[in-house]
Amino acid sequence: MSAGSASDAALEALFVPFSTGDLAWPASGDVLILRARDGFALRERRRPGWVLQQSFKPAADALARSGFAVSADIPEARFRVVMVLPTRQREETRALFAQAMAHVASDGIVVAAVPNAEGAKTAEADLALLAGRVSNLSKHKCRVFWTHPGVAPDASLFAAWRALDDALPIDGGRFVSRRGLFAWDRIDIASALLASVLPVDLAGRVADLGAGFGYLACRVIAGNPQVTAVDLYEAEGRAIEPARQNVAAAVAAAGRSLATQVHWHDVTQGIDGGYDAIVSNPPFHQGRADQPELGRAFIAVAARALSPRGRFWMVANRHLAYEATLDACFTHVRTVAERDGFKVIEAKEPRR
Repeated sequence: MSAGSASDAALEALFVPFSTGDLAWPASGDVLILRARDGFALRERRRPGWVLQQSFKPAADALARSGFAVSADIPEARFRVVMVLPTRQREETRALFAQAMAHVASDGIVVAAVPNAEGAKTAEADLALLAGRVSNLSKHKCRVFWTHPGVAPDASLFAAWRALDDALPIDGGRFVSRRGLFAWDRIDIASALLASVLPVDLAGRVADLGAGFGYLACRVIAGNPQVTAVDLYEAEGRAIEPARQNVAAAVAAAGRSLATQVHWHDVTQGIDGGYDAIVSNPPFHQGRADQPELGRAFIAVAARALSPRGRFWMVANRHLAYEATLDACFTHVRTVAERDGFKVIEAKEPRR
C-alpha cells in the first residue's frame, strides 16, 4: 500500500492507544497481528515475540522482506494482545473478530482499526456485539477500538461468526468457496465467458493464473481430456483449500488421472515454465483503484512460462488496454469474444 493511503492510516491508528498510554504492551511481547501489513508504523514498533498473520501473498512477502516472520494461517495459541486490520467484507471481518477472540488470553484484549470511510462505526459496533463494551479513539481519519480484559464473547455470536470463515457450497453445490474471496458466492461473469469459449483440444500441462477457488481449472479438466496436469496459482491463501477441494472433485468426475497442484503464490513474481496452455482471469485492481499493470504482469509471466507453441487464454474488462502488452509478448493475438463488458483473447507463440 502506498504511503498516505487509507490502509496505511489504519495501520498507524492501530498503534495510537499504546502511544497515548490508553493501552500497554505485554512485557513478553505476547502479540498476534491478524491481516498484518508492512509499513513504517509496524517496523518502528516491532518487538521480539510478535506473531504476524497475512493470507495475501504480496502483503506477506512485503512483511518477509522487512524481516518479519509471517504465516498465512493463525497459530493455535493465545496472546495478551490480538491486533486486527479488518477487511471491507463485513462477514469476513466478523469471522476475523471471532478468530481474534478465540486467540486472546483470558486477561487479554483485542484491538482493531478501520478507516472512517470504510465502515469504522459498523466494525466497532460488531466487535461490541461480540465482546461487550469497547473503548475507542479517533486518529488519522480512522477509529481504533478495543475490548476490555477478562470479557468472554457472546457464545452464540461467537460460534456463528467463527463459522463464517468455513468453506461453503455455491453454484448449486458444484463448487465450494469462502467468504471474502473474489466473487466468492457465484461464478463471476468474466470467468464464465472465458470458460464458455475455451477450446476442447488443450493438452499437456496447463496453468491457471489467479485461480481463485479453481473454477477455470475445473472447467479445463472437465472439457479437455488430453490435459495431463493442471497447476493453480493464487495469491489469496484463504482460497487454497477450496481450490484443492474443487479440483479434486473435478478430477474425480473426469474419471482419469491428472497431476494437480495449488500454489499460494504471487504470479507477478514469475512461475515455472514449460506449460502448453495457460488460462487466466487476471486481477485488475487492489482495493478500489484500477491497477491494469497487474494484468500486464500476468501477460508477461504467461508468455515466459509457455512452451514455444503454447497458448494463452485470458478474459479482461473491455476497457483495459492490454493489446500492446499482448502484441509485445506474443506473435499471434486475436479477440475471440466480447460480451457483457468483457473480452476473451487468445495469444499464441510467445516471443522470446
